[in-house]
Amino acid sequence: MIENTIVYMDATLTPNRSLSPTAFTLIMALVAFVSFLAGMMFLSMGALPVIGFFGLDALAIWLAFRASFRSQRQETRIRITAESLDLFHRQPGRPDRFESLPTAFARVDLQRLERQPTELHISHAGRTFVIGRFLAPEERQSLAKALQNAVQRARAERFESLA
Repeated sequence: MIENTIVYMDATLTPNRSLSPTAFTLIMALVAFVSFLAGMMFLSMGALPVIGFFGLDALAIWLAFRASFRSQRQETRIRITAESLDLFHRQPGRPDRFESLPTAFARVDLQRLERQPTELHISHAGRTFVIGRFLAPEERQSLAKALQNAVQRARAERFESLA
């Protein structure tokens, strides 16, 4: 027997890309070119060690971009049915996390913290999961409304089937 499960939400959240690979290559070429010119200028004045510091600066910029690109590869998948709210989170360098919460008891809250950005929490049985940290506050608020709506519709189906 094949069971037809209605999916009320199936969303994958990923960070916004800050820079395309082509733009990254152009920026790094510009940084290398400017560092090389400045290094040659200081070399002509007799300041040989300065070239190494310009090289270290270019390397630090490259490493910062690489770390940023790595953090952009994370993703969170949310799937809501009448029976469960499934959370899957993948972040580079860490083990994948999967949690399945009963929809009937899952709670979605958008907490407004003083002097900090809002946090989107999904709670059940004393455990709280923060999702969408990489989203803008407006996106987080829109996601919270969509999640609350999907959970409410899933609960309604569950209670209709019991009646």
